[in-house]
Amino acid sequence: MKFIDNQGITDPTVNLAIEEYILQNFGEKDTYLLFYINKPSIIVGRNQNSVEEINTDYVDENGIEVVRRLSGGGAVYHDEQNLNFSFITKDDGESFQDFAKFTQPIVDALNKVGVPAEMKGRNDLAVEGRKISGNAMFSTRGRMFSHGTLMLDSEIENVVSALNVNKEKIESKGIKSIRSRVANISEYLDEKISMDEFKEMILKHVFEVENVNDVPEYKLTDADWEEIHKISEHRYQKWEWNYGKSPKFNVQASHKFDAGLVDVRFDVNNGTIENCKIYGDFFGLGEISDLENKLIGVRHERQAIQDALADFDVSYYLGKIPKDEFIKLLY
Repeated sequence: MKFIDNQGITDPTVNLAIEEYILQNFGEKDTYLLFYINKPSIIVGRNQNSVEEINTDYVDENGIEVVRRLSGGGAVYHDEQNLNFSFITKDDGESFQDFAKFTQPIVDALNKVGVPAEMKGRNDLAVEGRKISGNAMFSTRGRMFSHGTLMLDSEIENVVSALNVNKEKIESKGIKSIRSRVANISEYLDEKISMDEFKEMILKHVFEVENVNDVPEYKLTDADWEEIHKISEHRYQKWEWNYGKSPKFNVQASHKFDAGLVDVRFDVNNGTIENCKIYGDFFGLGEISDLENKLIGVRHERQAIQDALADFDVSYYLGKIPKDEFIKLLY
């Protein structure tokens, strides 16, 4: 495994481009660990409706950037006291959705310094039931990454104020508010540490070295950076990618499954499904547009939907959400 230094860049449109570039070009043989820290921003999941995930007034007033990532999962708030880590590696066919495989080194490192972190739910790290890290994954062409946040000393008030969290997600977790659910790692440390000290601590543990200078590293070249900035410009700086058009629908149905929230919207015209759109924080492998297109033109009745999806692998697009439960949501 090799570490990749992002050279202190805090622009989320560049940092996400670095991650995508490494995914596209590395990872078949070696595993790479990337760290990055973003300026105040909201990073929304691949299948989410950006406008509904954020408090637009608060975001605009405070100059918080909104950027969509490649991976599924929910929206997260980033700032300079949140460390993002990404393990980029070969997709061996067994690791996707195995969050424990990638988060365990982080959990062990935190435990080593007295922070009793543990894996909680499908993709969170928590201390005493309070979330300190959210994680997500993405896989393509035999490569994948598993990335997550580590809230060292983030502005919790911004986390609360900048995000709109679906009521079903709150109720499913049995909590009264986001404020009561999240925590900073610094709250559980005997002594405050700087972000640089925190990064060094994680690196030394993951790579099992005494000195951070002994961590094996891949240095991005000028040619690498040229391609990274192209990706940033053509994807992550585009309004069409980060927001896109969110048309109005006359039917909406949502449910918080164990494997994630699914929010389906479509028009029914003369008994037939039109303009279908599926949002959510689920972790699927396929392009959700394939599933949307499969439903367009289908009569809005249970048997017709069952017939349309009979030979369709719904779990490939929605993760561990059963087909029959998805059909029940649609009708």
